[in-house]
Amino acid sequence: MTNPRTLPSHVDICVVGGAGHVGAPMATVLASKGLSTLIYDTNAQAIASILAGRFPFIEHEGDAHLVAALASGHLFGSSDPADVARASTVLLTIGTPVDEFQNPRWEAVTDCVRALLPSLAHASLLVLRSTVAPGTTARLQAFLDAQGMNLPVAFCPERVVQGRAIDESQRMPQIVSGTSELAVARATEIFARVTPSLVYMQPAEAEFAKLFCNAYRYIQFAASNAFFMMAQQAGCDYDRIVAGMKEDYPRMSGFPGAGFTAGPCLLKDTLQLAASSGQQFGLGHAAMQVNEGLPAFVVEDLRRRYPLSTMTVGILGMAFKAGTDDVRSSLSYRLKKQLRLHARAVLTTDPHVVGDAELRPLQEVVALSDLLVVATPHAEYAHLDTGTVPVADIWGVVHRGHAG
Repeated sequence: MTNPRTLPSHVDICVVGGAGHVGAPMATVLASKGLSTLIYDTNAQAIASILAGRFPFIEHEGDAHLVAALASGHLFGSSDPADVARASTVLLTIGTPVDEFQNPRWEAVTDCVRALLPSLAHASLLVLRSTVAPGTTARLQAFLDAQGMNLPVAFCPERVVQGRAIDESQRMPQIVSGTSELAVARATEIFARVTPSLVYMQPAEAEFAKLFCNAYRYIQFAASNAFFMMAQQAGCDYDRIVAGMKEDYPRMSGFPGAGFTAGPCLLKDTLQLAASSGQQFGLGHAAMQVNEGLPAFVVEDLRRRYPLSTMTVGILGMAFKAGTDDVRSSLSYRLKKQLRLHARAVLTTDPHVVGDAELRPLQEVVALSDLLVVATPHAEYAHLDTGTVPVADIWGVVHRGHAG
């Protein structure tokens, strides 16, 4: 599937995996800066949506930016790998996932590049955009060198909040690193047009910097979740404790609240750091135990206070975080699975998620449930009228108060 408009014989940049959460916003921004940009992705349906001016996922004010980028004549799309050969710069949004042994799958990036080798003969720069394990940039350069290709590699990671990538990619500092001065210079030419601030590092430094950012956030959330569990077991109101800690006390202003900590990045990147340290990252492993164990804690706490076997429990929110439709690695589904072991029935709802056949309308779930659990703090729940139905709400998003 290819853009119905005729593709130019040459484009400045091809974004591989360009229909995804990282690639599509980046391609839109690049096109808006006057760079002819080709989105390449095997998901033809997502490409068609983008070329019609609709993001295939939630991106804040994204459709308006996308329509403008398409109107500029600088944005194209294709599902034909041969079209990658049209680009001077190829930007990969393929990261390094973890395998069943919690080790990075180094070959994910290399396999992608190997498949594209026939289309890279005339490229002048290869940019890694997604999070990768330490050493990936150097490994990829060594792989290309072994193929006899004179193609410099840059690592320029995205560091934006999902759903607001278009806005933040143009405001946040961009880390730029490369395997050579030429790689850095060519990457600078691109990203200097996108953001006013560039931060230069060596590739390994940049790889660690991106992983450290995500692991640090994961550990912060784990600290709050661990404190929440302590307070809950002691019969205390955690929201009141946190509010009291923060009141007129700037040292605690950045302390996060409790809640499910999930998604496609934080846990994975913490696992990658653990693997790169020979599984000696005890702090990261402790954070994983806390965050991944929170759904089980919630279920056990509810069992202690309610006769779950006689109750229908409604779960509010199945996305991994508020304001998104992304369910990747969402702990809401772990909560659902564990509740089904103990409750009479479990119902689910989410105002944004599509593609889950078990989701029901919000009002139906509220009407049929004996107990509600807020798993994702969507804004739609802030003023929800649940009548006399008790609400277990770690996040404190339901204004009527909560039982959890």
